[in-house]
Amino acid sequence: MKTKSLFISAQEINAGMLFVSMGMMEILKRNLHKVAFFRPIIYKRTIRDEDISFMLERYNLDMEYEDTFGFDVEEVEHMIASNKLGELINQLIEKFKKLEAKYDFVLCEGIRRSFLNANINFDLNMKIAQNFGAPYINIINAKERSIQEIYEDVMIENENLLSLGASHFATFINRLDTSKHEEMQKKLIAYEPKTYLLKEVEELSLISIGDVLDTLGATEVVMSKEDRVRNIRKVRVAALTLDNFLAHIEEDDLVIVPADRSDIILGLLGALYSKNYPNVSAIIFPFDMRAHPNINKLIMGLEKFNIPIMAVSTDTYETAKNLSHIHSRIRPNSDRKIALSLGLFNAAVNTSYIEQKIASASSDVMTPMMFEYKIFELARMNKKRIVLPESSDERILRAAEILLLRDVVDIILVGKKEELQANYLRLGLDLSRATIVEPDDAKLMKEFTEVFYEMRKAKGLSYQSAEDSMSKVNYFATMMVHLGYADGMVSGAIHSTGDTIRPAMQIIKTTPQSPLVSSVFFMCLDTKVLVYGDCAINQDPSAVDLAQIALSSAQTAAAFGIEPKVAMLSYSTGESGSGADVEKVREATNIVKAKNPNLLIEGPIQYDAAVNKSVASTKLPNSKVAGEASVFIFPDLNTGNNTYKAVQRSSGAVAIGPILQGLCKPVNDLSRGCEVADIVNTIAITAIQAGALK
Repeated sequence: MKTKSLFISAQEINAGMLFVSMGMMEILKRNLHKVAFFRPIIYKRTIRDEDISFMLERYNLDMEYEDTFGFDVEEVEHMIASNKLGELINQLIEKFKKLEAKYDFVLCEGIRRSFLNANINFDLNMKIAQNFGAPYINIINAKERSIQEIYEDVMIENENLLSLGASHFATFINRLDTSKHEEMQKKLIAYEPKTYLLKEVEELSLISIGDVLDTLGATEVVMSKEDRVRNIRKVRVAALTLDNFLAHIEEDDLVIVPADRSDIILGLLGALYSKNYPNVSAIIFPFDMRAHPNINKLIMGLEKFNIPIMAVSTDTYETAKNLSHIHSRIRPNSDRKIALSLGLFNAAVNTSYIEQKIASASSDVMTPMMFEYKIFELARMNKKRIVLPESSDERILRAAEILLLRDVVDIILVGKKEELQANYLRLGLDLSRATIVEPDDAKLMKEFTEVFYEMRKAKGLSYQSAEDSMSKVNYFATMMVHLGYADGMVSGAIHSTGDTIRPAMQIIKTTPQSPLVSSVFFMCLDTKVLVYGDCAINQDPSAVDLAQIALSSAQTAAAFGIEPKVAMLSYSTGESGSGADVEKVREATNIVKAKNPNLLIEGPIQYDAAVNKSVASTKLPNSKVAGEASVFIFPDLNTGNNTYKAVQRSSGAVAIGPILQGLCKPVNDLSRGCEVADIVNTIAITAIQAGALK
């Protein structure tokens, strides 16, 4: 039986309740449109609950904050002391049922252990879940506990749930070290209900620069928004002279140094640019001081890398003491920790099993967020190797880290290994799981040059010209894809479209079924995702070309879980118009029907008749596509490019693309103005294409 709600609870403090809630919400949001988050009991009404705030912002939930909780601890204590437990439960049920009636699914998070006292018993979580009719997920903190203690907790918790008549959905055992993880796997191999084992990862417990800024109210002196997610491993006080202090710094240190210690500041900047010393995460100035204007001028003049600098009003001792009391938090913008958390969750959890147990909404709604999560899941299920030739670009490196942490794809970076490693460490990134291929690798250069020469010598290419071509990173990376060293390539952050596509056309070439390279954009509207083609490549396609664009676009849509209903767009619908432009679309439609009789296609058709059911019922009442089109084929580049931009800007739609299609192996082009999120999506899409082309 499928469920419309879940109740998550943890026995111990720091068991990872938000971590599990986040993993479950990811599954829900890629399958369901309207999901609610509810905490029956929070700490105080006057203090905004951190988990609720995280869920509302991170997952863009369509909820008011006041609807996300029931009571605070003080109110619960008063009701229990007044012998009104039944009334408390009834009021919580009423609030929960309102959410259940309004939303496709309600994810509940129980009372925190730290809220419990003599009056509020932990069993209240189970009692609330039982009365909600919500299957129960319990989380056990395995840190500093023996295997036997963990196992007994699992058994006791299950017995308690059975005795209360609550439905047990799953148990998560979190924070297991490697040896305990292996032992628990053997001990619980046949245990039902589902038990998931999650490993302890040090980075999730490390504080970040964002934690310091928010907790201490520190002032940003030198800081970018990306710096806020940098991790801090240790705190050090610069109390020695520079020559002695340098021997003590370690990777990702936070250094407390008075702003008038110019020698230490310059020494740390020197260490950042030296391959002989580690990179500190940040500097913090006590006493709310600032560096000397000349030192500040020097710092601001550094073009490539800099050390984040903060300032606080407390003295050195108080600052060090305050830093020791900061706890790690996952915030909506904690991209690294979120990516790492979701990678761990997906590696440990049978998400397909959970999806089968979740009630599915009976609608065709697909929001941009649902589509994005769907992309990640499709890519993760069939991991591919994607090569990125533009490893000198910071955005590429940040996108690569997110995908590696989420375990979505395998990344290959083209670049000088030593230089590349130094660069990503200076940025505070972890790309140790990426494969680095040097572009001047003698063995590869020889192989690639010879292959390219043989491919192009009939066209007059000399061996020297072939060698020169392979010295360009896009040609080198494209040849990696062609020869199977990688499954796909993404470029264009610092190269032109021509520099990206030209090597693909010369080396990878088009498929026998699709002799034309074209493109699509995924247009993510509020409640659906449409496919637009071709809006980037072919300027004035013939009827034959237009038919091929339609066939390729339909295949692309299907590969991403979008049922292809193709609208061949024109300025007239059906038989109502005539002229060369209309006849081209009509001919293209007939070609598609001849090649793929099972494909749902309509053309020529106007845009309004393709998307609006009431217009469609008048213009094409018997059409299976009109009013329900999902794939839109534009008659020329001028129309397509202008339309996608008009829709994007006027409706706020998220446009993902251009995505190239028709090549034997996937190569995709980025905009030079792309952001990290654009790169992440394009790499994941390229991985899915690589799987579909196999």
